[in-house]
Amino acid sequence: MNSIGENCNELKKQYDNCFLMWFSEKFLKGDTNDEMCAPFFKVYQQCVKKAMKENHIDLKEIEKDMLGSADECSAPPPKNS
Repeated sequence: MNSIGENCNELKKQYDNCFLMWFSEKFLKGDTNDEMCAPFFKVYQQCVKKAMKENHIDLKEIEKDMLGSADECSAPPPKNS
């Protein structure tokens, strides 16, 4: 799956590769220290946050609990173009 920002795809790939290696080579063998991928995650996270800002995506809106609320069945707000 691609990242939200096209320019973040390579960073996501690097983080995903690190995570998969950590998971199979460390975590499944009992080593739960996940610091080895932290530098990749930090750079990727910064890129995603920038892409979200450029696409006018508010993190608070993503975290909003919609299920069971009055907003669940309402139409999305119009996009500002």
